[in-house]
Amino acid sequence: MSSNKLLLEAIALRKCVTAIYNRGTVKLAPHILYTRHDELFIDAVTVSRDGKPPREIKIGTFKLAGLNDLALDDAFFEPEPGFDAADEKYAGVALFAVQR
Repeated sequence: MSSNKLLLEAIALRKCVTAIYNRGTVKLAPHILYTRHDELFIDAVTVSRDGKPPREIKIGTFKLAGLNDLALDDAFFEPEPGFDAADEKYAGVALFAVQR
């Protein structure tokens, strides 16, 4: 399954994904897939990094090309209350976003 298709499925079903990012294992809750400078990005909440929860819950930006061994996880997530798909940052570039 392509990374794009996998991420679309994860966003639609509110399922987490796992990947190797910066030589570490991350579990992410992807909220939106979008383009910037002709590259694909996701904004996601990091659920865990190398098996440990993050110090703070926040939405981070991940370049799709930097996420290796991307896979669907069985864990579901609730959209982060502060996430806004209508944010100016996503205007005209959003491909798919989590629905509330």
